[in-house]
Amino acid sequence: MTTTMEAPDLRYEIVLYWSNDDDAYIAEVPELPGCLSDGETHAEAAANAEEAMRAWIGAARELGREVPVPKGRRLHFA
Repeated sequence: MTTTMEAPDLRYEIVLYWSNDDDAYIAEVPELPGCLSDGETHAEAAANAEEAMRAWIGAARELGREVPVPKGRRLHFA
């Protein structure tokens, strides 16, 4: 029997910023702890973040861990 895995919902907030230390744009996904990527441009960092989200979600599913539902709104930081 073959089972197909549901495509992940990637509507997570992505925070993009320039890092002088890394000499690159950084893309962080706050709702997925440790999920981040980088790139030479905003677009590249965002595209890499999508790939990182898919990997994060895939690993969580394989380990039987909960995958947070995207909040679909801007996070608030204190």
